[in-house]
Amino acid sequence: MRSSLPLLVLTATALVAAEQKPMSFADLLACQRLSEPTPSPDGRWIAYTVGVADWDENRINTDVWRVPSGGGSARRLTTGPKHDRHPAWSPDGRWIAFESNRDGEFQIYVIPADGGEARPLTSISSGATQPIWSPDGSNLAFVSAVFPEFSDKPFAEADKLNQERNDAREKGKVKARVITQLLYRHWDSWVDGKRQHIFVVPMKDGAAAGSPRNLTPGDRDAVPTSTTFAAGDEFAFSPDGKEIAYTATPTPTREEAWKTDHDLWAVEIATGTRRQLTKNPAADGCPRYSPDGRWLAYRAQARPGFEADRWQLMMLNRATGEARSLTSAWDFSVEGITWTPDSRALVLEAESQATKLLWRIGLEGSTPLPITSGGAATEPGALSDGATIIFARSAMNAPAELFRVPLAGGSTQPVTDANGPLLAGIKMGALESVTVPGAGGIPVQMWILKPPGFDPARKWPLVFWVHGGPQSAFLDAWSYRWNAQLWAAQGYVLALPNPRGSTGFGQKFTDEISGDWNGKVVEDLMACLGWLEAQPFVDRQRMAAAGASFGGYMMNWFLGHTDKFRALVTHCGVYNFETMYGTTEELWFDEWDHGIPWENPKFNEGSPHRFAKNFKTPTLVIHNELDFRVPIAQGMDLFTALQRRGIPSKFLCFPDEGHWVLKPQNSELWNRTVFEWLSEHLKRP
Repeated sequence: MRSSLPLLVLTATALVAAEQKPMSFADLLACQRLSEPTPSPDGRWIAYTVGVADWDENRINTDVWRVPSGGGSARRLTTGPKHDRHPAWSPDGRWIAFESNRDGEFQIYVIPADGGEARPLTSISSGATQPIWSPDGSNLAFVSAVFPEFSDKPFAEADKLNQERNDAREKGKVKARVITQLLYRHWDSWVDGKRQHIFVVPMKDGAAAGSPRNLTPGDRDAVPTSTTFAAGDEFAFSPDGKEIAYTATPTPTREEAWKTDHDLWAVEIATGTRRQLTKNPAADGCPRYSPDGRWLAYRAQARPGFEADRWQLMMLNRATGEARSLTSAWDFSVEGITWTPDSRALVLEAESQATKLLWRIGLEGSTPLPITSGGAATEPGALSDGATIIFARSAMNAPAELFRVPLAGGSTQPVTDANGPLLAGIKMGALESVTVPGAGGIPVQMWILKPPGFDPARKWPLVFWVHGGPQSAFLDAWSYRWNAQLWAAQGYVLALPNPRGSTGFGQKFTDEISGDWNGKVVEDLMACLGWLEAQPFVDRQRMAAAGASFGGYMMNWFLGHTDKFRALVTHCGVYNFETMYGTTEELWFDEWDHGIPWENPKFNEGSPHRFAKNFKTPTLVIHNELDFRVPIAQGMDLFTALQRRGIPSKFLCFPDEGHWVLKPQNSELWNRTVFEWLSEHLKRP
């Protein structure tokens, strides 16, 4: 008898294809957001976080889940109404600690690893985050932002004083702040004179066996306040549980807004005695003890003041105090660091050619070898077998799922498929990578994403993105903010170039934007645009550009220097260099790229506001009131110039968002406004 299975398979495939539709915002909102994969001590389970959109509450709700490390049925462990996240297994595998704001301020909770009721571990007035167990399970460390003037007092007294200070600010009629030094606010929050300190609480049977102790009292942060200098948890227990290594922020504290000099310190759990481990004048961070206790791995930069310098993998011999670089000859920048259980190798995260891969390196410092390929791999963790790595990976056509891969490299196997059923009904655009000769003939990589149902015989409108940073890159990765597939689904060819300043193409390529925001990078971008204009499927009369942060700056620069685009979208972009310098919070990046206004006579040369007389292109300006990195005055200043010159323009402002738009309903309005603007200017012939 002849088998009908092939026919059935073909029929089913055809039906699925016929039922697929281009991606909608509702699809984006329906995606489950997987992150923080954390292997259990015995390697049998993975705890992780799943975020889902709560439309009515206008927020993302996250919960802790558990799945077998080999894949299989996943189980939801927590059902908090807000954020349950950052799972941490107890060394005996019986408990999972996590941070949650289910009752208001973030606190540490503990839940049985097999499921059950979560109970609060902390109730500290200043909140608690980032739980880490000591290797023997006798202590649990966490971070809390406290007023430093109370930090050397006994816990109960200090906690009471912190509570009184917080209550006075919250309940008082006067909301004024008296500020005496810089870095008084960060990203979207006011610092209010607090410092992030590391606490430790004794543990027994999954519960606190005493009061927390502040291990890092004083007027200094014990973990970086800037995500630029963080790669996961920035503190770790030694294998014997006797000390914690941590990343301390620059001193003197009045200079921390313009210095990048983060150093590693260690504090003894029993005595609180602290000692400095590194004295590199640039940034050190991400301390990770080897399981055998002989080594402390960390990452370090070489150039003080340069936040985008190459991160090298360093190895500190704990017996001698000597440190050496394992990647001095490797032209990629190390992000996350994970040891293998035998202490003989490490797994690194690093970008390469518009992807983010996992790499294996031995203690001898040989060239790291990739163990994954394609997409964006993050958050690696080693299973106890010493042969398997668990990680999260996304791509431009798929949100993050959990995977496993042999330490030696090889076939990658899925552990979860939370979004598979949703993605099966979505017709994604086809992604292509091209290389274009840029300034000086240097190759520039660019992603081209074509709309679903792309017909090469047609002329398509083009949207040209420019990424932020400026030292970052468009990776083959999923985004919930600027989602490339959603933009392509509107019927546009989308271009995502990685010009000078982009990361993952060698440090020299990254460096060549410093002090040159409108030189080689602009040549690279215009070369990419010229390549696109030469393609038969691109309608040269219907092109727009869009970008955020540095990408927004470039939109503002385009306004005064090219008329190739019918419309622009500029999100939280730099417009006026002088007012930007005086209102942003982290000065080191501005000073590295442009200098200090009263010292550099050419400081303003590349400022877009100087060219307002040339503005012609219709522009959508987006800026948010809680953006302290590129403050809202930049967008207001630009919109005023556009309106005064009579140029078609619109200003979208969110009072409850920072540099990014994160809340679901806000995100819907953001996307709808952007797409309506593009449609108005591009859909007509």
